[in-house]
Amino acid sequence: MDKVLVGIVMGSDSDLPVMREAAEILDQLGVGYELVISSAHRAPEKSSSYAKEAIANGLQVIIAGAGGAAHLPGVIAAYTALPVIGVPIRTGALEGVDALYAIVQMPAGIPVAAVAINGAKNAGILAAQILAVKDESLRKRIEEYKRGLAEGVEKKDRSLKTLGIEEYLRTKK
Repeated sequence: MDKVLVGIVMGSDSDLPVMREAAEILDQLGVGYELVISSAHRAPEKSSSYAKEAIANGLQVIIAGAGGAAHLPGVIAAYTALPVIGVPIRTGALEGVDALYAIVQMPAGIPVAAVAINGAKNAGILAAQILAVKDESLRKRIEEYKRGLAEGVEKKDRSLKTLGIEEYLRTKK
């Protein structure tokens, strides 16, 4: 990993167990990133400064995770021209649906891409795919990763056919 290209920002350290999945897949794909805690509500100046300075700091994509009202991805998107990927974090009584709605209901002109609730791994892959538009070696690593996913499905299918339902399910426990 050479330089930091992806900013992974989260509203609270309680989001780290989910957001680490973005970091892990970026590590696997060889993409440099930084992790930042910055709340849209508790540290709004920090959040806006982070977004405003992102391009000057060499970032090319930002992944922003937040739960509850989930304003962080939108605040980041309001202050930068970089692509922003929002990760709704499962919290509280609404199980992350509130965060999902907050992220996907952005006003015209302030787009935020959204992944599934707790979908930080997909956010990392999407960030890498955005970067791969101009990086052929990264594109090849993503293609290799996806081939591995397909091979895993084929292996499971062969195992199911060989073992049958009951034995296959027993081996998964």
